[in-house]
Amino acid sequence: MKKTNVMVLFGGKSHEHEVSLMSAASILRAINKEKYNIIPVVITKEGNWQRYNSTVKEIESGEWEGIKNMLLNDEKTSSVSLIPQKSNSGSIALGGTVEDIDVVFPVLHGPFGEDGTIQGLLETINVPYVGAGVLASAVAMDKAVVKALFKAEDIPQADYTVVYRKKYEESPIRELEAIEERLKYPVFVKPANLGSSVGISKARNRQQLMAAIEEASRYDRKIVIEENINAREIECSVLGNDEPIASLPAEIIPSHEFYDYQDKYFDGKTQFIIPADLPKETIEKIRSLAIKVYRLIDCSGLARVDFFIEKSTNRILINEINTMPGFTKISMYPKMWEASGIKYEELINRLIDLAIERFNERN
Repeated sequence: MKKTNVMVLFGGKSHEHEVSLMSAASILRAINKEKYNIIPVVITKEGNWQRYNSTVKEIESGEWEGIKNMLLNDEKTSSVSLIPQKSNSGSIALGGTVEDIDVVFPVLHGPFGEDGTIQGLLETINVPYVGAGVLASAVAMDKAVVKALFKAEDIPQADYTVVYRKKYEESPIRELEAIEERLKYPVFVKPANLGSSVGISKARNRQQLMAAIEEASRYDRKIVIEENINAREIECSVLGNDEPIASLPAEIIPSHEFYDYQDKYFDGKTQFIIPADLPKETIEKIRSLAIKVYRLIDCSGLARVDFFIEKSTNRILINEINTMPGFTKISMYPKMWEASGIKYEELINRLIDLAIERFNERN
């Protein structure tokens, strides 16, 4: 039986580069080598595409990015070119050889990978790929746009406002006063187009707000300011194309004041309750709302939908939707599916099948 050629694409130019390495390492270890022929391709922080020729262990440690590594020193045999095809697969030129690609698994988080850019490129060369399409990826990546969409559809969420870096730099006092008129302290300040809690701060007064805006503006020209909700943090995984299914939800109990980048990927002190200890009725409302949001942005393949349950009212509020969530074996997306009966290895199989199914339907 002919193996399916799967290009696992990882790394990338975004500030979530290291997260991508961790996700890719887990997938490369777990993917069925008897069913799939794996072609690992890395995008360096500088944006170079190269075939990865070293060990999975060196992906996680970052050793492959060292000056002495042959991957970076032997560009003639490792550099990658994409070749458009008319058939149901694309091809890549790897040094002096050309290989057909049946499907791409883009394990890329954040801008230049999760925001529709890579998705558009892969559609241009006519190759199936895992995950959301161009529209869903772009909409979900931009917190300001997706929040406006939630608002238009009357999906409950925390109150928010949007600040643009240039406008803020021109009139900081006016912008600060407008924020304070709209929202009470404390507030959360986030870059609109980034994930993994990069660049997020909590501000309790004007001085902290100014510092938080300055931090967020390092990553994006558009900044989202949200009201603070005293709430339980709940997440739910969604899987599928036209008929998506939702996992049992999980609860996050952060060790820090909020679930920040350090807490997510390095400290390991956060507690996870999977499945979440919630009434059956609440669980079904969360699963239903997760699927509603998934369909609203026309998502496909996978997504993780994040919620708040306000402690004083038990209101369920949407926080955000992530179209390429962290995908290590201990990440929330696969852990919730494991609790719902789908193991990590089978999840990879399903995602590849869904990618090919969507591609065939579109073509």
